[in-house]
Amino acid sequence: MASEMCIPILTEADIVTARQKGRALAAELAFSPSDQTVIATAISEVARNIAVFAKRGEITLKLFEQDKKRGIVVVARDQGPGIPDIAKALEDGYSTTKSLGLGLPGARRLTDEFEIVSEVGKGTTITMKKWVK
Repeated sequence: MASEMCIPILTEADIVTARQKGRALAAELAFSPSDQTVIATAISEVARNIAVFAKRGEITLKLFEQDKKRGIVVVARDQGPGIPDIAKALEDGYSTTKSLGLGLPGARRLTDEFEIVSEVGKGTTITMKKWVK
């Protein structure tokens, strides 16, 4: 598998593809089976947000090494409406679509590092990192 891949997100099927490719990359890095599931779940959450709110975007998966640690970096990028209040969007239970409001807060809990950069009217980039333990 390549050390970096980009998966366009346009449909529900693309969410499944991103999830599967993330799980495969995690397995290649020797993440535990439970961490492979955690990574796939975090990818699903951010990819679903792209499909629902921005309608199109991409998930980039990368192998990552830093200070002799290996891991996976997931970057979810779109040019959608942006997030007007990031702090609010990261609160458990907050939802603009009458869902459970667990997507972004859940993805943040599942990963070791989590960052959101968003500008209203310009889009959102979410970067998540998970290290092999």
